Amino acid sequence: MPRRRVPLRAVAALFLQRQHLARPHATALTAKRLGRFVEDVGGLQLDSINVLDRAHYLTVWSRFGPYDRARLDRLVYRRRLLFEYWAHAACLVPTSMLPWWRRAMLDYRSRHTGWSGWLRRNAKVLSTVQAAVQANGPMGNADFEGRRPAGGGGWWSWRPVQHALHHLWMTGALTIHSRQHFQKRYDLLERALPDAHGIEPVSSEEFQRWHLTRSLHAMGAATELDLARYLSFPRFKPGARRAALRGLLERGDVTEIEIEGTPGCWLALTSDLPALARAGRTATPSLGTTLLSPFDSFLWHRDRVARLFGFDYRIEVYTPGPKRVHGYYTLPILHHGHLIGRVDAKSHRAERRLEVRHVHFEPWFAAEQAAPTGRERLDQDEALAGVIEALSSLAAFASADDMQISRVTPRRLRPPLARLLPRPRQGSHP
Repeated sequence: MPRRRVPLRAVAALFLQRQHLARPHATALTAKRLGRFVEDVGGLQLDSINVLDRAHYLTVWSRFGPYDRARLDRLVYRRRLLFEYWAHAACLVPTSMLPWWRRAMLDYRSRHTGWSGWLRRNAKVLSTVQAAVQANGPMGNADFEGRRPAGGGGWWSWRPVQHALHHLWMTGALTIHSRQHFQKRYDLLERALPDAHGIEPVSSEEFQRWHLTRSLHAMGAATELDLARYLSFPRFKPGARRAALRGLLERGDVTEIEIEGTPGCWLALTSDLPALARAGRTATPSLGTTLLSPFDSFLWHRDRVARLFGFDYRIEVYTPGPKRVHGYYTLPILHHGHLIGRVDAKSHRAERRLEVRHVHFEPWFAAEQAAPTGRERLDQDEALAGVIEALSSLAAFASADDMQISRVTPRRLRPPLARLLPRPRQGSHP
């Protein structure tokens, strides 16, 4: 039986919908919307880089515009709408999905993870750390005494307490109770989430099927490689992912499809085929302009973004300065469903100033040509106005009274962009 053919634009449009980017900044943040968003995408990535703001705060702003960070923290660490676990990287994941992630925690205890030797040598440290948390309540790494082992840096030179806390977290004995200045504080899982141990974890086979279907739901349609790169934890044993996928295909839960203009087999949830058909008929996949964190779930598999949107993106924070092309912390610009460029920005908090170091537009957009993955020609003036609106929203979120743009590539787009800049608020720094 021939595979169903689906246009590439339909996959891109459904991907935007599932990532809650079809109407960025159109609705305000609520607990219900936050929960639905993270359930749809699978996780909200955390990262310590704070040149502009923490990654999870930015990812939520990209969808909902400015909001109260303290409220988001309360929803996570008091209401426990989300909890921290490893999904793509360190993420906030929905508490509603605890039965599945509980299985990942239990399986982590028996999987070969490189811990076996350390656990044999440090069993006493593990029990001492767990007992201390049980007796004292939430504790952070700084609450324990100890020194790093002698030698070089890196993961395996963590001091023993850090190893113990991490292992106890990954195996579900502890959870992250809260954060102070982004530093983790741990507590017993059952104390932070009282229902946790009353929840019956799913089987390993059910977890593998769920893991695949959640990734497919978040992406709309995907290749096998896309599935491995989206929710990238846990790494399944060789053949396990393919066996789980084969089972889903045999049951009819997943369907093989062909994407026009791309080689190979793609996969979609059978229940998503009508949604793909509707997405293919959508004239405009997205309305509005926003900026995306480098750690946004939309960008978790950057090769996929290149295939769907013709946008080659790399995180350059780990690239030596002289070798950077676009800047240290660049945020892709999403306008009407197209990635038209990127912004390198920095928040100067003491001065209440947002420095836009570089706005770099894609060549096709600067030349007013059609988008690389479609026939649309965007209205350049409207797009530039959208960029300034998104930057102004970001400045408000960063509590910046002033915003300055330094470089624009190509340079001829700087004057029209600068003319749209709002005047600094009264009392702001020059």
